[in-house]
Amino acid sequence: MLQENTSAAAFSEAPEPGYDESRRQFINHAGRGLLAVGVATALPIAAAEAAAATNALPPTTGPLDVKLPPLEAPTDPKGADPFNPDAPERRVGYAIVGLGHLTLNEILPAFGQSKHAKPVALVSGDADKMAKVAKQYGIKPGSCYSYQTYDKIKDNPEVEVIYIVLPNAMHHEYVLRGAKAGKHILCEKPMANSVKECEEMIEACKKAGKKLMIAYRIQYEPLNRMAQKAVRDKIYGATKLIQMVNCQNQAHDQQWRHKKALAGGGSLPDVGLYCLNTTRFLLGEEPTEVSAQIYSTPGDDRFKEIEENVTFTLKFPSGVLAQCMTGYGSFNNKSYAVFGEAGSIKMDPAFPYHGLHQERIHAPNGKQVKETPNDPGKDQFALEMDHMAECVRQNKTPYTPGEEGLQDQRIMEAIYQSARENKPVKLPAVAKPDAFRGEAPKEEEA
Repeated sequence: MLQENTSAAAFSEAPEPGYDESRRQFINHAGRGLLAVGVATALPIAAAEAAAATNALPPTTGPLDVKLPPLEAPTDPKGADPFNPDAPERRVGYAIVGLGHLTLNEILPAFGQSKHAKPVALVSGDADKMAKVAKQYGIKPGSCYSYQTYDKIKDNPEVEVIYIVLPNAMHHEYVLRGAKAGKHILCEKPMANSVKECEEMIEACKKAGKKLMIAYRIQYEPLNRMAQKAVRDKIYGATKLIQMVNCQNQAHDQQWRHKKALAGGGSLPDVGLYCLNTTRFLLGEEPTEVSAQIYSTPGDDRFKEIEENVTFTLKFPSGVLAQCMTGYGSFNNKSYAVFGEAGSIKMDPAFPYHGLHQERIHAPNGKQVKETPNDPGKDQFALEMDHMAECVRQNKTPYTPGEEGLQDQRIMEAIYQSARENKPVKLPAVAKPDAFRGEAPKEEEA
């Protein structure tokens, strides 16, 4: 039989800051019990005490933040803190409009990583698919709407935000109807198919007293935010050049993205927009001139109505030149590089939903060094939905409001004009940094 040989002093050390003392006592009692005579009586008593405690939980006030002591020594990388989501009744309820690939593969699963948001309603033209998804996510049958009954969402108090995940041409209509229903709006990018539509969407939400946010997930993603901070802080001196690439080979299936009436354009508003918006996000400046070229492969049915390849150069007031390339017919590449006076920051990949990677190259003391920041691995959709939820709860302007989407639409129209006329197009000067953005997300989200 094992004998207890551990001194009492070993169990009487001062607890670490934030340590759960009741858990310490339970572990200590259990540890003694496993080594001492009388284990048969010690454990039932501890179990009874624990059971009694669960039936008499103390009231809670303020945030439901749970803290735990670190498992790592100070010399090791710090582990993650507890997740600490809001209680379900405090989370902001979202209605998701459109049940395509993005919604089913990314957005709905992201609610599992969300602290402040929850799905409470669905809108789809496919009743059978919607019924299955509703069961998967515990959404009430009465909170499922068709496109025809969408306006009845105004009578659902659980819905505070509508997330519109539809073909580009449908954004305008469903933002206007959603605002009229008295709901805040999170709209996928691109915001719309024209400057006029963007302006009407902004006006409709202002008239309704509701917030409008465009789903520029890259502006909430941690590694891209690290790159932004490095550029703004000029850790490698002034930025001189930027290169952006976002291309992919589209399926030959005549999807809605190949129809101009639905998509508004081809590779530019779909994937090229990441190059445009991320460059503006990194610098905090607005371009004063664009020049562009467009080419589509003759005979390729995918590009009868929309463009295949676009290259465009953005010229900024600081002197930065950004060369951007996007396409629908070449092998997948989603990357960028920022070249400063004394180093570079490369993101490869930069724009996918998962698995991003950053590399920094500089030469302190004349010797080249490569650094790779750790990727926190946060879900980009959870981050953007949580930011919108906090803006609703705290009455803040989203970091990427409708004005941000409108500015991108203006520049894209100038890019098309430049390619069509085969000459540079001037843009109005904007002196204020981050002129079209709202309040930045909290650092814990970044």
